[in-house]
Amino acid sequence: MAEQIKRRSSSMLSTLMGVQVLATGSYAPENVVKNEDLAKLGVDPDWIVQRTGIRERRHAPPEMATSDMCIEAGRICLERAGLAAEEIDLLVVGTFTPDCLVACTASTVQDRLGLPSAAIEISAACSGFMYALVTAAQFIVTGGSKKALVIGGDCNSRIVDPGDVKIYPLFGDGAGAALVSAGSREQGLLAYTLGSDGSGAEMLYKEMGGSRSPASHAALDANLDLLRMDGKGVFKWATRIIIDSIADVLRQAELELADIDLFILHQANLRIIDAAADHLKIDRARLIINIDRYGNTSAGSVPLALDEAIAAGRVKRGDRILMCGYGAGLTWGTAILRW
Repeated sequence: MAEQIKRRSSSMLSTLMGVQVLATGSYAPENVVKNEDLAKLGVDPDWIVQRTGIRERRHAPPEMATSDMCIEAGRICLERAGLAAEEIDLLVVGTFTPDCLVACTASTVQDRLGLPSAAIEISAACSGFMYALVTAAQFIVTGGSKKALVIGGDCNSRIVDPGDVKIYPLFGDGAGAALVSAGSREQGLLAYTLGSDGSGAEMLYKEMGGSRSPASHAALDANLDLLRMDGKGVFKWATRIIIDSIADVLRQAELELADIDLFILHQANLRIIDAAADHLKIDRARLIINIDRYGNTSAGSVPLALDEAIAAGRVKRGDRILMCGYGAGLTWGTAILRW
């Protein structure tokens, strides 16, 4: 399958200036699941580190859903911005593990945060935050929104099969948020690209639960409610899409790799990040790495890493931050943000 996937040439590529991030926030469940805790599943803890770079991840307790994590990340973000919920006029949530199919999780988050806003939900898997960020930025630039809360979050532990030792250790739960508003002419997305290639959908796929394959006893018995992944295929595709999409946005922004102050790549697998970084010759000191502590949090990955980078003092006014998300769909979103 992987050899048949060809990157679409029609991916969106543009610029959106006059946008700034006022504040960020993130949340991960308190329950830490170390590699050693998975030994009972027949997984070698050292193998996980060698193959993925992951040492631990967070799993939500049974009473916690995706919306709960998104709400916490959003609440922290608003507190840091010093803004009341009444001042937010748009909410965009990226997730592919919604609380339920109907009603949308974004509406739940909007209600519980007390936002007097529209609520948009985007399902683009691990690219969800990047899709949501670009969507919110469009509303800001066109004047359709003054202050937009963007959240990416997923509760992956609910959709992965504990019996699949190649997939289960990869994923964790978490959410991240960013508050977006109008900024100066120098701030914003110097370049961004959004893309999709549905011909590779079955490389990362959960079949049961939609109109194509509704819930049934037969589907449950066949584990069609759980995530399936072509690991080798995804690895090859992801490495290539990181390299290609970074080249696209650099060309659009008329920049070189050396002009980027910080790289925040989706934390799916450290070997994917390393392969792309080696090919592009990216200095590891300019990479944000937290997959060792969180695993793959899907839509929560990029905003969670961004929030940690800010907390660590690694982001300052004028910095050029390259963010890249990629995953099921297949989808990808890469952007250069001038802080």
